[in-house]
Amino acid sequence: MKYEIERKFLVKGDYKSKSSAFHRIMQGYLSTDSPLIVRVRIADDKAYLTIKSTVDGSEFTRYEWEYEIPLKEAEDMLKLCGKSVIEKTRYVVNEGKSTFEVDEFHGDNKGLTIAEIELESENQPFEKPEWLGEEVTNDIRYYNAYLSKYPYCKWKK
Repeated sequence: MKYEIERKFLVKGDYKSKSSAFHRIMQGYLSTDSPLIVRVRIADDKAYLTIKSTVDGSEFTRYEWEYEIPLKEAEDMLKLCGKSVIEKTRYVVNEGKSTFEVDEFHGDNKGLTIAEIELESENQPFEKPEWLGEEVTNDIRYYNAYLSKYPYCKWKK
């Protein structure tokens, strides 16, 4: 079984000047019936189908399977997602021994920027750069599947 161990943080400072790459991403959800999530994603010119599910008793770990699929099929699947498609730019930022993926959201989620780090274990230590803000790993509102249904622009400020 494949696992993803991930922590999420809000971003409070400059990360772009430290980024080594960026990707334009469009993604939609074919299922958001917790605990099972099925996502279709186009990142630049590649497409993927991803299945995720929670792991009982785990704070940060989820099951994850990801498969590359034909771009045309992904474009057709995104049409099934209607207006709930998420658009974002993902920046890859290396800080010390860690790699962060920083998502700057567009469209209805504009104004939201979230950094993620994937870890080898739930208790793996890592250095937190100065631009990393509040941890939101356990706040469901900051998961993309939630944002596809309840966009950031509709949250009460």
